Amino acid sequence: MIRSMTGYGTAQMALPDGSVLRAEVRTVNHRHLTVSANLPRGWEGLRPGVMEKVRAVLGRGSVSLSVTCESPGRSDAGTPVLDLERARRYVELLRRAGSELGVDDRLGLGTLAELPGVLGSEVAPDEAEDRAAPHVEGVMACVEAALRGVVGMREAEGGRLEEELRRAVSRIEAGTEAIEALAPGRLLRERDRLRERVQALAEEVETDEERLAREIAYLAERWDIAEEVARLRSHVELFIETLDAAGSSGRSRTGKRLGFVVQEMHREANTVGAKANDAAISAEAVAIKEELERLREQLENVE
Repeated sequence: MIRSMTGYGTAQMALPDGSVLRAEVRTVNHRHLTVSANLPRGWEGLRPGVMEKVRAVLGRGSVSLSVTCESPGRSDAGTPVLDLERARRYVELLRRAGSELGVDDRLGLGTLAELPGVLGSEVAPDEAEDRAAPHVEGVMACVEAALRGVVGMREAEGGRLEEELRRAVSRIEAGTEAIEALAPGRLLRERDRLRERVQALAEEVETDEERLAREIAYLAERWDIAEEVARLRSHVELFIETLDAAGSSGRSRTGKRLGFVVQEMHREANTVGAKANDAAISAEAVAIKEELERLREQLENVE
């Protein structure tokens, strides 16, 4: 099964000292794996282990991970601090916005206190590190549980994506079969049409039948789309095989490969449409390219 790159997972754990540990992971699509981890102040020493845990589970996507540790009842959990410069800047910006937009509203302390970064708490780094050290295993277990939630959501969404991908590729396969069936008749029609034109132009002038046959053979080779159709069919089969094999290793990272196969299918469909010189075949080629565009959009969110 393929995986989407959109996912969310959260986990919570009680630590022996009464603190409550929470881990939250959000992921969205991205060409590569990028991880942003936000840990409690002084717990930075845990970052390498947390990052390694994420990379072991997720293959692609933009990952935002947040770990918090709350200590109910602790009187020394942190000293309140005020970022006066940040507050001053907020006031200046809000007043300017009110003046330019014609909004008359008074700023209150309650509103100011709710603005990000104005009020916070300061914990001594050495104290935070002392609190983090005994709970490394707990932090890793909590992060791992949140990641399991992300994987579950990604797989559920991936299942829905896979159904749509299979329907689209089935329509492409049907279009390829239709082109394959139309191609031989088109060559015969073009051959007969060319012969009629030559005879009409020549009228009673004697024509070199051998040279005419060579010209017809040359044009037939230029118009022949058998190789392109065969490659298109081969790419369709590879796409289906890749879908079938997705996730067999326990980590689904097939989005890039499927994207490459779609690119190659689009190349062959373009060539077929350019060489077709036939309304029915051109219509099938256009329909195939429309399905390929839908496939490409869907694959942008496949891990």
